[in-house]
Amino acid sequence: MHSFYKQLLDNLSAAVLMLDSDRCLRYMNPAGEMLFEVSFKRIEGENIISLIRDDAEFHDVLIDATDSSHSFTKREAQLLLYNGKEIAADYCVSPMLSEHTEYLVVEIQPRDRLIRISREEDARNQRETTRGLIRGLAHEIKNPLGGLRGAAQLLERALPDESLVDYTQVIISEADRLQNLVDRMLGPRNMPQMKPLNIHFILERIYNLIAAETAGDVEIVRDYDPSIPDLDGDEEQLIQAVLNVVKNGIQALTEAKTPMPRVRLRTRAIRQFTLGAERHRLVCEIGITDNGPGIPEALKETLFYPMISGRAEGTGLGLSIAQSIINQHQGLIECKSEPGCTEFMIYIPLEQNHENGK
Repeated sequence: MHSFYKQLLDNLSAAVLMLDSDRCLRYMNPAGEMLFEVSFKRIEGENIISLIRDDAEFHDVLIDATDSSHSFTKREAQLLLYNGKEIAADYCVSPMLSEHTEYLVVEIQPRDRLIRISREEDARNQRETTRGLIRGLAHEIKNPLGGLRGAAQLLERALPDESLVDYTQVIISEADRLQNLVDRMLGPRNMPQMKPLNIHFILERIYNLIAAETAGDVEIVRDYDPSIPDLDGDEEQLIQAVLNVVKNGIQALTEAKTPMPRVRLRTRAIRQFTLGAERHRLVCEIGITDNGPGIPEALKETLFYPMISGRAEGTGLGLSIAQSIINQHQGLIECKSEPGCTEFMIYIPLEQNHENGK
């Protein structure tokens, strides 16, 4: 029965810790190891302060639970972990008596996952609504464009004066340009052709393209984790998605005339990461960081919407197309930005669901 209870604790998503009367660690389940990013064997017997820094409220709760023999629950508390990471969490502290020895059982449920799920669902719903409107608008634009182009061609054939052909050619070329813009607004038309890919092959292709394009004017730093396994993806689409994000940073650096402009390409493998409502065992994180001026606050919430751009000559389609491609790979793009540091994080699961053509 003891092994059954241990198995039960080991499979909980909440972190469970057991402390002795001196508030030293006597047990921690795997969820706790993932939360604190440390193995139980390494810190067994150490004081809880080695995991959660000297937070007056948290440690007062431990004292109160010990003195009163009553459980205490806190919602949406901010906990500063030993590694410097601050998390939002719900936690419960419960006293327990076992063989005349008093223990405290601490359950910690991070809210970051719930916040992420809620934020991603809201963003996804907004993007789907916007995409539906754009598809309807694109359909309404494409029909008259075809008629306009056809009429210009017929007019060109009937013109008695060849000097007037230049005007019909302007109409035809502008109709073609608008047609191309509408097609780009709709994003990728084809489902991704999945095959095993090394993400660093993709990034090296992009590195070579950008290095040639910038001719050394922008420093490009590569920081790769070579242990990342292959992921399933569409090579051309992933190149387009990541290249769109990198070019977005390059353009920001160039237009702002940033001194010593720099872009960093970074890869990491992340364990137990939530994308949407699904928790993945292993996820590839691609970080694209630049030292440019940052993204204006007014654009941050709509950054991945089509036709939204901070540049006067920008179409606002690059990031929207990138997000659409990564979504088709069951992934996500996020961004955090402040003056001097803008980072886009691309997350792609390293185990994929291939149903429905994926």
